[in-house]
Formats: sequence, structure tokens, C-alpha cells
Amino acid sequence: MIEVLAFEGVQVLDVTGPLQVFASANEHLAKAQQEPAYRLRVVTKGGGAALTSSSLTLATERLPAAEEEIDTLVVAGGPGVEAATVDTELIDWLRNRSSRARRVASVCTGAFLAAASGILDGRRAVTHWSFCDAFARRFPAVRVEPDPIFLRDGPVWTSAGVTAGIDLALALVEEDLGGEIALAVARYLVVFLKRPGGQAQFSAALSLQTAGDRFDALHRWMQANLGSDLSLSVLATQAGMSERNFSRRYREVTGITPARAVERLRVEAARQMLTDTRQPVKRIGQRCGFGSEETMRRSFLRLLASSPQDYRSRFAAASQTAGTVRRVTARSEAASRTE
Repeated sequence: MIEVLAFEGVQVLDVTGPLQVFASANEHLAKAQQEPAYRLRVVTKGGGAALTSSSLTLATERLPAAEEEIDTLVVAGGPGVEAATVDTELIDWLRNRSSRARRVASVCTGAFLAAASGILDGRRAVTHWSFCDAFARRFPAVRVEPDPIFLRDGPVWTSAGVTAGIDLALALVEEDLGGEIALAVARYLVVFLKRPGGQAQFSAALSLQTAGDRFDALHRWMQANLGSDLSLSVLATQAGMSERNFSRRYREVTGITPARAVERLRVEAARQMLTDTRQPVKRIGQRCGFGSEETMRRSFLRLLASSPQDYRSRFAAASQTAGTVRRVTARSEAASRTE
């Protein structure tokens, strides 16, 4: 049994995205004349109709008894999650219900609801990038990682924003039924089993952008000069500020130190080169400004929980396949225009 916990104001894709992955897995098994692997239901505190944030109404069942056996509990997110986190009856039910589940997963801001019940205490977790800072402040017992699409910490899984729930559900199907079926589901839904280019939620450059901020020009310059000296003194000079004032002001605006910003931009550039080119890792490290392969490896482990070599082996094939598809499509479109 896979149970999705919803509430008034839930994000509809947080519910329907994972559900469709599991339903498609059942359909694939049925075509092979095999029994379905999943029973699915959506539950809410009151049962009946639940209005989503997009004004679509979902038919739901009442919360089952907390002690009833369950395999997987999925906690959805959405604008209504704030009210849900202060509903003590719902929180108590979730805490007790999760203790009966083999595994628990949250989608997007569903992590707030999971954390409010204590499920995430002492664990690594992710939520939508725009809520990571607020989440970290509110739940200091949770180790927030803002970059991944989804994370697994033991029997607890968390995912980033909205469509990341599909990525997470595909990973659950792969764990349950194997890669072949998970890939078949991904193909049917026309999504990647593993997204090309990695699992970062958003680009480092985008995350550093603030509307009209004076550091936008600096960030563009940093991206164009990743292989050069980007020490604090150099950045401060480029920004036209003293080192002390620059360091203080930069952190106030971006939320991170200049050194961490440089590291993120370099890792992002290296990620792209690892998946899009066949250049040696050492050469990529040099081009992106890492002093040595070991420095690059430590940065990758810190930000992506993966070494450069492992990252390339995991994501390069998917990226190259995507590139081939794009090139074939472009040639087909060009041929159509000349006919």
C-alpha cells in the first residue's frame, strides 16, 4: 500500500506526479501478465473532496488508523502545508503512522510537515530550493542540503520542488522492481530515469542572482574567469570595495561567503564539462580553477556527495543520449523545412 497524505491547498503535482509513476508501473506489470505491485490511495484528515492550490478537487479517503500496516507513506507539499504543520491532530497521526511504514517520503514542501512530526530529526533532507533557508532555521535538527533533486537517508526520502516527486517515485520503483521496469515507466511518461547533467535543483549562477543587485556584474565576471585567481582580494577589487566591506556585504546579499560562491560556480562548470565532454578530469579541474584534482574531489563530495569520476559515470551517458536526441530532432526539423 502506498498512501499519499494530502490537505487543503496541496500542490496537485506533488500528489498526482508520484501516483502516476506507481500507476504506470502497475500498468507495465499488467501488460506482462503480472500482478500489480502497488495499491494506491490519497488520504486527508477529513476525507472527501480536497481543494488543491490549482483549484482542482481531489477525491480522498479519511486518515486510516495509525496502527494499520502500510508500506510507503508519501507526504505531499503545497501552499496549504503551513496550516497543516500546526494541526496537532494531523501531526500526531503522521508521527504514529510513519512508525508503521517501511519507508516515508516527502515531496517539495511536504518536508515541512514531515519535519514537524519529527520524522526528519537527525537526518539529511531537501525541500524546494526557495524554502531551504527557512526550513533550516525552523528545523535545526534536520541537516538540510539545498542542491539535490532528492535524498535518501535510511528509510526516509525527501525530494525538491514539484516535479522532483516524479524523480523520487521512479527511484522507489527502481528499488522495488528493478531498473528495467523503472526505465520503462520513465520512457512511457517521457521523462528521464536519471536527469542528465545531475541532480542539482538549479544553477549556481541563478541561485546567486538578486534583482538589480550590484553583484550581478561580478558574478558574470566570475563565471567568465573561473580558471583565474578568484581570491577575496581579487573579488573585492573587481567589486570596487574593501575586502572587509565586500565580504560582509556579499554574505548579507547572497547568504554565503565569496569563497563558497566561487566553489559553487566552479563545481557547476565542472559538472557540465564532465557530462558534455570527454576531457580528462585533471584537465577539467584546471580549466575550472581547482588547484588540484584533490581539491576538485573534495568540493564535489561536499556539494554533490559524489566524486567527479562517479559523477561522470552516472550522468554522462544520459546527457550524451539527450544530446543525440536533440541533434536528431534538429536535423529532422531542418529537413522538414527544406521539403
